[in-house]
Amino acid sequence: MTGNASDEALANDYDTFGEAYAIETEHSLINAYYTRPAILALAGDVTGRKILDAGCGAGPLLASLRDRGAQVSGFDSSATMVELARKRLGADADLRVADLSQPLPYADQAFDDVISALVLHYLEDWSAPLAQLRRIIRPGGRLILAVNHPILYKFAHPEGNYFAVERWSEEYTFNGQRGVLAYWHRPLHAMTDAFTQAGFRISVVSEPYPAEGAKEKFPDEMRGKEAFLCFLFFVLEAPEAPDAG
Repeated sequence: MTGNASDEALANDYDTFGEAYAIETEHSLINAYYTRPAILALAGDVTGRKILDAGCGAGPLLASLRDRGAQVSGFDSSATMVELARKRLGADADLRVADLSQPLPYADQAFDDVISALVLHYLEDWSAPLAQLRRIIRPGGRLILAVNHPILYKFAHPEGNYFAVERWSEEYTFNGQRGVLAYWHRPLHAMTDAFTQAGFRISVVSEPYPAEGAKEKFPDEMRGKEAFLCFLFFVLEAPEAPDAG
């Protein structure tokens, strides 16, 4: 782990550095040319689909989904982020402050799809959040998510135990403002076990290439490479209920 005790106390404090984070990630390689395009590609045709962004941040993904014809809702645990999303999407947008580690304020089977990009890796426990997400997805719907690739932990902390669930943190500078993000590493098998125990069927596991234009936009970061390991993407299906007969 990096940082001191006071740093750890302020880790993931998006109410403090959320606006700087939103500015930094709006057009970045990792977010604008990698994560968001990959999520949109996995979502496919979303016309008319009711989609919830669980951990919507400043709302760039919600805006793209709405532009593609989806009926969008979103929540974030940071009031700062929700306010930024409301400025982007409009005062009438269905946006709420809510915490994925707590019961969610949505009806059963309310959504066709839920997207959760770069959220679950902040949580030690996945069972309760996944149960809540499974509850609000209709049968036949999807959970589309991205989390830290588990191999990243061993790159950042070779002394760490890949097979354990362990907390680690990194210090970042977002648009000139310092911030600390703390993550929970879990091995791949622990991820897939959590998905299936929550009642999901794993449909897609993806390690995507960056979007077109990334090499031209970010020549230094992309020099000598076509792709890189960063996040791991999943499409999980909520199975249809079996026929009663």
